Amino acid sequence: MTRLCEYVQTSEAAEILGVSINTIRTWAAAGKLRVSRNPANGYRLFRRDDLEKFLSRAARPERLVRVKKPR
Repeated sequence: MTRLCEYVQTSEAAEILGVSINTIRTWAAAGKLRVSRNPANGYRLFRRDDLEKFLSRAARPERLVRVKKPR
C-alpha cells in the first residue's frame, strides 16, 4: 500500500528536478512525468521514486548515430 509520504507536491518535485513549477506542470500534462491527483483537493502529486527514475533517465547520455555522408 502506498503511503502519502511517498508523494510530493508540484513545488517539491520542481526542487528535486531543478526546474520551475510550470515546467513540472507542462511535463505532467505531456505525460513525461506520472502524476496523481489528491482526491480531497485536486493537487498534483508525484511519487518520489518516479522523480528519481526520471532523473536517472535524463542523466544518461544519448547514443550517437553516425550518418553517412553522400558521396
